[in-house]
Amino acid sequence: MSDPMRPPVSPRPTQTASPRSDPPRPGASLRTAVVWDVLKDALDRRIKATGGEPDTEAALDVLDTGGGSGNFAVPVARLGHRVTVVDPSPNALFALERRAAEAGVADRVRGVQGDVHGLFDVVERGGYDAVLCHGVLEYVDDPAEGVRNAVSALRPGGVLSLLAAGVGGAVLARALAGHFSEARRALDDPAGRWGEGDPVPRRFTADQLTELVEGAGLSVGAVHGVRVFADLVPGVLVDTEPGALEALLKLEAAAAELSAFHSVATQLHVLGETQGAAGATGADEA
Repeated sequence: MSDPMRPPVSPRPTQTASPRSDPPRPGASLRTAVVWDVLKDALDRRIKATGGEPDTEAALDVLDTGGGSGNFAVPVARLGHRVTVVDPSPNALFALERRAAEAGVADRVRGVQGDVHGLFDVVERGGYDAVLCHGVLEYVDDPAEGVRNAVSALRPGGVLSLLAAGVGGAVLARALAGHFSEARRALDDPAGRWGEGDPVPRRFTADQLTELVEGAGLSVGAVHGVRVFADLVPGVLVDTEPGALEALLKLEAAAAELSAFHSVATQLHVLGETQGAAGATGADEA
């Protein structure tokens, strides 16, 4: 996945959005609500630990590896933090620049071309309070190296937000679609793939992700299942049934913390914390 360096995307002058406003959840809230709530809480705890305030010199420095067009980076910047996005796609970085400008946070968002394996060719080692590694490990040649690099970018007390595809969710989805042989293949395959046409190169279990995080020297603060039900519920039901969306969001949030549902989640989210991460709640949240 190695790509040549690309100069930072220069932010366009724009009016700064107030960090006091409550930014919306990124992207489609049904698919990202759990991750966003966990991440926002971790950032809030980190800013309190540093004694800083958003939109000041003491605001957090956040690194988003594989952050693409800014689905998480822009909402994080709207909280008042400084965000660096590393992504191999020039088109995604151009979209990031445009989205940040439209959101009024272009002065807080910087995009650079690169990937997690060559991370320190483009960003500073040990320079970030939080690192997001969302949808990256599925596509890299060496997931362990990717996690180690993400962790090496953290300052003492920093946090890692790791999101990756879950094996169980793929098995369940293929079975419910009537593709039983593909479901069995995904279940047995070391990479969790259901066949040659599977667009995802690799999937993980919760245990595999926690081992990667702990192997890189972090403690696991929380594990959540993401999209436990959202990908299985007919969209027409959510769109037409009064109150269905809000009820489904609450159900997802409740199930996300229960380990019994981690094995069937479409994605898995692990919050890793370095030594000295204040306010860590450990496995009590999981």
